[in-house]
Parts: sequence; structure tokens; C-alpha cells
Amino acid sequence: MEKEIKEEKTFDYTVEQFADLQLLRYVVHGFEDLSLEQKELVYYLSQAALEGRDILFDQNGKYNLVIRRMLETVYTDYQGNRADADFVNLEIYLKRVWFSNGIHHHYASDKFVPAFTPEFFRTALKNVDAAKLPLADGETVDTLCDRIFPVIFDPKVMSKRVNQADGEDLVLTSAANYYDGVTQQEAEEFYNALKNPADDQPVMFGMNSRLVKENGQVQEKVWKSGGLYGAAIDKIICWLEKAFEVAENEVQRAVIEKLIRFYKEGDLHTFDEYSILWVKDLDSRVDFVNGFIESYGDPLGMKASWESIVNFKDLEATKRTETISANAQWFEDHSPVNPSFKKKKVKGVSAKVITAAMLGGDLYPATAIGINLPNSNWIRSVHGSKSVTIGNLTDAYNKAAHGNGFMDEFVYGAEEKEWIDKYADLTGDLHTDLHECLGHGSGQLLPGIDQDALKAYGSTIEEARADLFGLYYLPDQKMIELGLTPNEDAFKAEYYIYMMNGLMTQLVRIEYGHSVEEAHMRNRQLIAKWAYEKGASEKVVELVKKEEKTYVKINDYKKLRDLFGTLLAEIQRIKSEGDYEAARQLVEKYAVKVDPQLHAEVLSRYEKLHLAPYKGFINPVYEAVTDEKGRIIDVKVSYQEGYAEQMLRYSREYSNLPYLNE
Repeated sequence: MEKEIKEEKTFDYTVEQFADLQLLRYVVHGFEDLSLEQKELVYYLSQAALEGRDILFDQNGKYNLVIRRMLETVYTDYQGNRADADFVNLEIYLKRVWFSNGIHHHYASDKFVPAFTPEFFRTALKNVDAAKLPLADGETVDTLCDRIFPVIFDPKVMSKRVNQADGEDLVLTSAANYYDGVTQQEAEEFYNALKNPADDQPVMFGMNSRLVKENGQVQEKVWKSGGLYGAAIDKIICWLEKAFEVAENEVQRAVIEKLIRFYKEGDLHTFDEYSILWVKDLDSRVDFVNGFIESYGDPLGMKASWESIVNFKDLEATKRTETISANAQWFEDHSPVNPSFKKKKVKGVSAKVITAAMLGGDLYPATAIGINLPNSNWIRSVHGSKSVTIGNLTDAYNKAAHGNGFMDEFVYGAEEKEWIDKYADLTGDLHTDLHECLGHGSGQLLPGIDQDALKAYGSTIEEARADLFGLYYLPDQKMIELGLTPNEDAFKAEYYIYMMNGLMTQLVRIEYGHSVEEAHMRNRQLIAKWAYEKGASEKVVELVKKEEKTYVKINDYKKLRDLFGTLLAEIQRIKSEGDYEAARQLVEKYAVKVDPQLHAEVLSRYEKLHLAPYKGFINPVYEAVTDEKGRIIDVKVSYQEGYAEQMLRYSREYSNLPYLNE
């Protein structure tokens, strides 16, 4: 199949489009070249990546599994007219729920507004087999509807998955299922009491638990075997144990063994031990992430959503990232930040380009194109980190976007379009490399600074720090010297795209009248608006009108770089000193508010292009080929499965948690 795809230039990366979403396929380039043991390892790890699907649905909202089951039952068993508007709108709503792993938008975190009526849904539910519905003991279809319909249809009930509005109780006003019965103050006091300022190897408290109040006592319910999410975690462990048997080397076996132990015990010290082993595993071709990793879904930035990615190294493309990581100390030494905030000795920075083989949890269907882990600051400082750029996903994005009209509509002039045509794919990859490999791995906290000191603003500040590091260095002569960029103009493609996105085009991802909520979007707007404002007197960057349309125009790329360096120095200071108030002021001033007139214009222009602002992926399907004794003799990969087909299969085969909330 792989060879056929290489030869088939007309391979269709785009599968379908609905609402504001587009589904793509990605090709697992090079899978056929792996050894049998490596293919088997990918297969087992891929199964483990799918077994945690329900965990994320439940983390995103306590009623998501119930609602998904209700929707899927109607979708598969409905006997009425499927061309009816209500059914068509239910189908779109269900597809959005699948995409976002719940009833809130995966990026903006606002609750979806159903376009079908409660009356239609109630009638449809009454006409399917009640045994297939998630009914509680003694519950009828009507009482199920009475219990769940406000969550679906009432815009005031659980309206935001993650609320980041300054001055509000972020826990009580967020629908994410990380807290139950506790306030923001109670949660912060609980975790502050656990921390020891003198501990130079602090665990990431709260990362793998739900914080609840029972009988007046605030306590954690840990996600582990025998605990919350235990049924799904046991399935993950089962596949990890199979992966252990075909691991590539002893180091990788130790990594898998330690992760299994963490899942069984739930001990955060064990997770740190696993993370250290994982960072040091540099020789394995096949690699994976599986666990409670990123904290963007928690309004307090502490609790981690479940995710997984299975991958293997792209040997040729990795030469680029290895060049960057080999020079990590030079980049650290020459960054424009205060010397006291720099690492005197950069340790363990490794980077590679990978081919994604399977996406799961919070990396599916929407996913990152680069990853830097672990998130523990002390492990980064002492042991280093691993950074990846996901080459085949970037390739799929680029090919799906070719010729879609976006550039003609929003890019200012011919010169900018020429730079983008020539260099955007390369400089975009390089910015991702610098962001993940060096940006997140750069700098240090001052002694005694709590890694959670920036609270709800921590994620935005950290993403801005990494983005600015990459932006600052893209034009550097060192990049040309290392053979990473071809000339002194190439960086302008990424600079233009970044400023255009941060000032204007990312607004297509926000509903009119709303503020910017998601950390990555806040980061980009913060950087772009700050640079625009600070350079306004010299017209470094302008918003200009041409034929009654607004465009970004960069007049001085060198001064823009200087502005990025100045902001990087301040962002690093905020991070290093744990300056919460400065973080709050910076984010609230530049990253949150939206110009309503510009927003309306961008939405109108984008709508005419008939494009989807958000994209995600359908996974490939792996089939284990066995001999008469049941031994795997090959693993085949195919790309024919449709979106609804895949989602329904996953619900049949990987529904490991009870539909009634634990």
C-alpha cells in the first residue's frame, strides 16, 4: 500500500468537510520498510493509543459519554427520513462531538448549539431499542431526556469547557470534568498545601486525578488501575505488556515497564522516573507518548488530559533537527534574555522528525504538529527533553491546502506571495523545530520559583516564550551558516504568515462577539499585537486597506525581529521570576480582546472561500496478519476507512468506561 501511495500522485488527502471542520488522511510513509518486530510494536502501541479514547471524552465533560451513546444510537438505528433537516443536523452535531471528544468546541471550548430540535431528538430516542441507551437504574427514555437535554440544548448550562475569564471562579464556570464540588480557591489551597518550596525535584501535583469534595473533605480520586478510569487503563496496560515483549532494546523495555507501573500505582514520582527514562531513549526507531500529558484543558493548568501518539523516526528529515539540537548551547548563549535566566549548560536536548503512525485521545482527530516533552521543569533542567516535528502530518496539511484561495484573499502583495510559495513549508517546519526543540527547552526558573506560579496564564506565556524563541532565531545568520535556511529572505515567509495569522486570520476560528480563549491563539495574538503596537510609531507593521479589504503589511523585518527579541526577554523574565501580575496584564491587554469590525470582515472574507478553519485526521487501519499458530507474520496498513465508519468502530471496540459517571 505504501509503495502504491508513493506512486499515486492523486492521493486524496481530504475526506470530508462539515461545520468549521475538515477531515484529512495522513500517510504512514516508510511503514513497509520497518522490521517485522517494529511493525508489531507499532501495532500494539496503536491499540494502547485507542483504548484510552473514553478517558478524554469523560475528562472533557461528565455527560459526554452518555450524550455520545444517545446520538450514536439514533444515528445508527433511526428508521425515519434521513434527508429530514433535523436528522441531517443531528448527524453534523454528532460528527462535531466526535471531533471535539465532547459537546464543546475542541479549540474555542464553547458549547455547540444543536440545529435539531429537542422534540425531534426525544421522539427519535423513543423509537430506538431502549436497551442500547445509557439508562440509569429505573430510568425511562423520558427521564433520561429530562436529565440530559439541558446539557445539550440550554446555552446557559455548562456553556464553556474551559473558562479563562479574568476575575471569575475558573473551576465553577468550566465544564471540564477535573473538579467536582470544589471552588477555585479550594483547589488552589489544596495543592499549595502539598508543595514544598525547598523541593528541587517537585512532582506535578494533581496531574492524574479528579479533585472532589465528599463529606465536606477535599480529596483526590486518582486515575489508575483500580481507581478512576481503571477499566480503560487496564486495557492500555494489556497492550503495553505486549509491546514490552517486542521492544527494540532494553532501554525501551525499561520505559514501557515504568509506564505500566505508573498506570498501576498512580504515583507521580513513578511518572517522573518514567519521563526520565523516556527522555534518555534516543536509539529506538519506534517511539510513543501515552498518558496524562497536557494541561490546556484544565482552567488552572494543572490536570492533564489523556493522549497518545505512536510514531517512528524519519531518518532523512531528522538530519535537520539534529543540526539544531547539536547547536542548542549556542542558541541558548546568544538569546536576548537576561543571563541569569539562561541555562549555563543545556542538557539532553534531542530533536527528530517523526512519522505519525497512530493518534489517540487529545491528539485525535485534531493534533499538534510538534511536541516537546516532558513538561516537568526540573526534569528538563537536569535531564533534558525530547522534541519532535511530525513530518507526515505537516505534509498532509500542506497538500490539502494547495490552491485553496486563502493566500490570494489575505496576503498583501506579490512579493509576500512569492516568499510564501518558495519558503513557507521550510520555514514553517523550522519554526516548529525551534519552538519545540529549543524554545520550550530554553531558559530556567530562578531558585524557589513554583512552576505553577503563573496559574491560568502559564500555558499562554509558555507558548509565547517558545514561539518567540523560534521567531527570533529564524532570520539569524547562524541558520544560513548551518545550512538550515537557503538565504537571508527565506524567514520573511514565516514572519509574514505569523503576523497575518496573529493579527487577523486566526479570528476565523472565533465566533463573532467572543474573546480569544485558547492558549495557542492567545499566544499568537499577544505576540502579534504587542509587536504591532510597539512598532507603530515607525510603522514596522501596518494594517492597510486595499480595495476596501484589510491586509497586514510588514515594512521593516529587521526591526520586527528586534521587537520579538525584546518581548522574548520580558516573557522569559516573567517565566523565570514567576511574575503572575505581569503575566496577567500582558495577556489581558494583548491576547484576549478582539476588534469587532476587523473580526466581522475576516469572517465575511473567509466564508466566501468555503474553507474550514480547523482540520483533523482519520487514522489508518492496521491489520495483524497471523499464521496458523496465531503468531503475527506481518502488519498491513490501509487508508480506506471513512470518518463516521471509524468513529462508530472505535465506539464499538474501545468503549471501556461506564456511561454513568463514576
